[in-house]
Amino acid sequence: MKTITISEDSTEIRALLEQARSEDVIVRLADGSKFILSAVDDFDVEVAQTRRNEKLMALLDERAKQTQTIPLDEVKR
Repeated sequence: MKTITISEDSTEIRALLEQARSEDVIVRLADGSKFILSAVDDFDVEVAQTRRNEKLMALLDERAKQTQTIPLDEVKR
């Protein structure tokens, strides 16, 4: 994920960002490309970074495939 700082002179971009504070905004270019502009908090950033962690995602995928479980009584023993 890349962070870009917007200058004070970018009034049109700042207006879009203000709209995105209250609701997600879809920006459509003349060629039909679409982008979503959404306010994020630190948790959103952390989730996005975690999803890009290939080793963690591989581990979670592998664990999700496991079907065998250990009964609670056995764990307590």
